[in-house]
Amino acid sequence: MKIINLKSFCKINLTLNVTKKLDNGYHSIQSLVTFCNIYDKISIKKNSQLKDSILFTGKFKNGINKNNNTITKLLYILRKKKLLKKKYFKIIIKKNIPHGSGLGGGSSNAATLLRFLNYKMNLKINVKELYKIASKIGSDTPINLYKKNTYITGIKDKFFRFDRKFKLNILIVYPNIICSTKKIFSNNKNFTKFKKKLISNKLKKEKIINFLKRSNNDLEEAVIRFYPKVKKLIDLINSQNGCYFSRITGSGSACIGIFCDKRSAIYTQKLIKLKFPKYWCVVSKTI
Repeated sequence: MKIINLKSFCKINLTLNVTKKLDNGYHSIQSLVTFCNIYDKISIKKNSQLKDSILFTGKFKNGINKNNNTITKLLYILRKKKLLKKKYFKIIIKKNIPHGSGLGGGSSNAATLLRFLNYKMNLKINVKELYKIASKIGSDTPINLYKKNTYITGIKDKFFRFDRKFKLNILIVYPNIICSTKKIFSNNKNFTKFKKKLISNKLKKEKIINFLKRSNNDLEEAVIRFYPKVKKLIDLINSQNGCYFSRITGSGSACIGIFCDKRSAIYTQKLIKLKFPKYWCVVSKTI
């Protein structure tokens, strides 16, 4: 097996509503998820030794547990199910997506590798079982299996994929704060009533933008309570010409801004780099 290079794309929560807290301590959410053209790079090849070699490189390699991460969890599950038949791998992951930012980098890594192993190495895992394996790794991992716009319904394990692409101009700013998902959810005080009506797959872009502008992220208040500078960043992005709206993605701390055109997004990127030169700040487009 020669070296195979994979792209593990960045996840964005355009909206996120917490509808209730479950008896098991977790939460039920409704969220509109998209993906953008920012990605970690995964290189994989077979290892002649009877063990896996997993290496994280790149700007955001720090803070990842080398012995217990989404990749080690995935390989453990597949071996426990006797699906890899003594195959071992050398895997290098270049982390271009910040860890602990709400951008789903780790979940995307595992989902990307799971799909590759299943379809390219003929593991013959059916779709239902594929989702079941992904859910054992993390709640975001099943969403990352297919890079399509997805509406998480808030009903157990149910979501809808959209065939259409949103083609949104997006600015992402990470203020170097690692947010604990568990901490943010456990301190959340905002709940939104469950909505049966989904956003339509046939909506024109203008109506999609209006829907997003009326929406929010319920976790934002909890994040700001712990990290006030996140609000300053959101307000700054919101105040720029051409910005439809700005909010956190996931449980933070990365903030997004959706712009009417790429030029406005790039102008805001330059402004933020002047004011906050240590922040990670990129302009991209949803895929």
